[in-house]
Amino acid sequence: MQRINGSLCATALILLMGGLGGADTLSAKERSASAGIPPEKVAAYLYAVIKADRTVYTTEIVNRLQGKGVIMASEHWEQENALMLPAQFLHHSSKLVAESGSGIRYRLISLWPIYRRNAPASDLERSALESLSKNPDWPVTGIVNSGRKQYFQAIYPDLAISQVCIGCHNSHRLSPKRDFKLNDVMGGIAITIPLE
Repeated sequence: MQRINGSLCATALILLMGGLGGADTLSAKERSASAGIPPEKVAAYLYAVIKADRTVYTTEIVNRLQGKGVIMASEHWEQENALMLPAQFLHHSSKLVAESGSGIRYRLISLWPIYRRNAPASDLERSALESLSKNPDWPVTGIVNSGRKQYFQAIYPDLAISQVCIGCHNSHRLSPKRDFKLNDVMGGIAITIPLE
């Protein structure tokens, strides 16, 4: 009996892994292309990774090393032989993703940007930031056009998760808002995905 159960399990596993070999067996690439992943899910996956990476960098690298007096984070990190700020970490990682050719983009945006490049670039981004400042629990999504291409865009809240973030924004000479507190919505993370 044990031998029959083992054979049945092995046969079932082979069928599940390899399919029956018939006409309706699709490769992983074909299954992915035919089913597709909704852009809302792709954006949520990307945001989860971006948020986790940035949080770990902020809390476990910047906060920890600064707290121990090992090294400081600075806006001029390259010249000062310091750590980059968490916002710069996100900016540099987003440049690498953009250079990969995937068409995916992400960036920090704010109603109170220190630099103009971080201001909302569309009505969707502006209204999303206004909405997120009142209700940061859900992303704001929409379709945007650039030339002849359409993109799905999701804007997630960017929260002040650390005193490092608050200190920089509240003391920066170019900052239009200087009263951020821990867990305030400082802006958003805009994720843009091509719809092809």
